[in-house]
Amino acid sequence: MANHPLLINLIMALSYALPILIAVAFLTLVERKILSYMQGRKGPNIVGPYGLLQPLADGVKLFIKEPIRPSTSSPILFIATPMLALLLAISIWTPLPLPFSLADLNLGLLFLLAMSSLAVYSILWSGWASNSKYALIGALRAVAQTISYEVTLAIILLSVILLSGNYTLSTLAVTQEPLYLIFACWPLAMMWYVSTLAETNRAPFDLTEGESELVSGFNVEYAAGPFALFFLAEYANIMLMNTLTAILFFNPSALNPPQELYPVILATKVLLLSAGFLWIRASYPRFRYDQLMHLLWKNFLPLTLALCLWHTSMPICYAGLPPYL
Repeated sequence: MANHPLLINLIMALSYALPILIAVAFLTLVERKILSYMQGRKGPNIVGPYGLLQPLADGVKLFIKEPIRPSTSSPILFIATPMLALLLAISIWTPLPLPFSLADLNLGLLFLLAMSSLAVYSILWSGWASNSKYALIGALRAVAQTISYEVTLAIILLSVILLSGNYTLSTLAVTQEPLYLIFACWPLAMMWYVSTLAETNRAPFDLTEGESELVSGFNVEYAAGPFALFFLAEYANIMLMNTLTAILFFNPSALNPPQELYPVILATKVLLLSAGFLWIRASYPRFRYDQLMHLLWKNFLPLTLALCLWHTSMPICYAGLPPYL
């Protein structure tokens, strides 16, 4: 095996991707269980003990169904975009320290921004390739929403970079040794969390899935396996954003726990943040589109710009953090 570096890289990539896909599958079960108990129902409890095999049953059902393709659609793009969406959703995990990254990139945060921006193309191409008015309108609205909230995410990341002094994600552990960054810059953390909700098209910002308006949005023409790939990509992005939130503002290694406990602590924080997504979905009604854009351009953008400029102009850091600036 030592003579086959490609095989070693493939095994390493699979060891990274497979746990993510398994976690994504069971996140759907957690979501259905939490929402059902919040609504006074039982949720999945038939397939397997306590419904634990429900994600497996759903996956088998979706992938053995016949994939339907509209006769007027663009065949290559229609088939390729779900695979592109899942590939990008898995690739973004590459620089995350879990506790060690698959590729230790010096500009890991910029890589994250670039890859999340590329995910817009899979949404746009899927709506265009379907050759359906409803799919195209849903894709355009999803792209406008995603691009808009990436502005806020980028500015908040820039503020965090100014505090840590480095584009590498592992540096955040050193920065947060005295104090979690959420205590140092909690307005940014709150706006980051709301922006990740909008970035991943989650309620109350799931305007692309407003069934009374758009009949599920950009993926309305997809069924069976291709729809499952979009579904996996969406939930992988949810877990990615919550993992990034935990690393940016609640870094698990900041208080120096034993190294073997790092994945457990990180997974616990990601699960709690994901449960927050589900709690918000069960509690709030869907926004109107003009309210969504007003929240970003009139509220979040001026606030994040002001805080970023304030971080740039202040020569000292919060709470005794070392002056990296």
